[in-house]
Amino acid sequence: MLALGKYNTLEILRDREPGLYLGDSEGNEVLLPNKYVPEDFEIGDELKVFVYLDSSERIVSTTLEPYTTVNSFAYLKCTNTSEIGAFLDWGLEKDLFVPFKEQAFKMKKGNWYLVYVYLDEKTNRLVASSKTNAFLDNSLVLLSSYDEVDLIASHPSPQGWNMIVNQKYLGLVYSDEIFQKINAGDQFKGFVKKVRPDGKIDLTLQRHGYRSIEPNAQLVLKELKASGGFIDINDKSDPETIKEVFQLSKKSFKKAIGSLYKARKIILENDGIRLVEKG
Repeated sequence: MLALGKYNTLEILRDREPGLYLGDSEGNEVLLPNKYVPEDFEIGDELKVFVYLDSSERIVSTTLEPYTTVNSFAYLKCTNTSEIGAFLDWGLEKDLFVPFKEQAFKMKKGNWYLVYVYLDEKTNRLVASSKTNAFLDNSLVLLSSYDEVDLIASHPSPQGWNMIVNQKYLGLVYSDEIFQKINAGDQFKGFVKKVRPDGKIDLTLQRHGYRSIEPNAQLVLKELKASGGFIDINDKSDPETIKEVFQLSKKSFKKAIGSLYKARKIILENDGIRLVEKG
């Protein structure tokens, strides 16, 4: 069966005036319009294409790569609004539709929104929703402390930033764990600090404890090299200065330079830290 909103690997069946007809092992066929037909092909070759509905609600395929696929979250720009909803640019000729009932707040042209893309079973259309919490479920969190996870910044809260975790769960990075500017839709790696009994997930953007020393030490080394081998910051420097330069807390910074000092990679001086010159 052709999978709407996903990439499908299909066989080239025949070449006709509107384009190539592709098919799967179950006898389903879909058109690949001429504008997407590769220069070189043979009948029987396989092509990886994205399958969706065109402006006439017909199933069609394309070699264009959308910004997202079905059953996933993405940060997309609103290109237009109408009496029935809003439309988002997701990298294809036909924009992605967001019904009014699926808008957490009324969307405005030109603004960006974090949305979830899904297949509406009633209409068999690919649509999006900015009511993202409805598509997250923390009732059974299959994660453990120290796990590395994929994060998408959802929205700020008084405690910090709410994050979509592995496209499945909702988690939180507390303010005192944030040492960089975060905007909605930002994507990065993070780590699980703790999964609470109620399913809430505490997150960090840095590895915990001794696990963070090596990556943070590499970060300090990188900044040192970029600064010509000396930086006028040390363990007595102001926490805000450390945060601005290294995106680290003072505690993490001290652990990192301690690790580098023990490894004889840096010299601790009264007015900063210096890279050890290799003889």
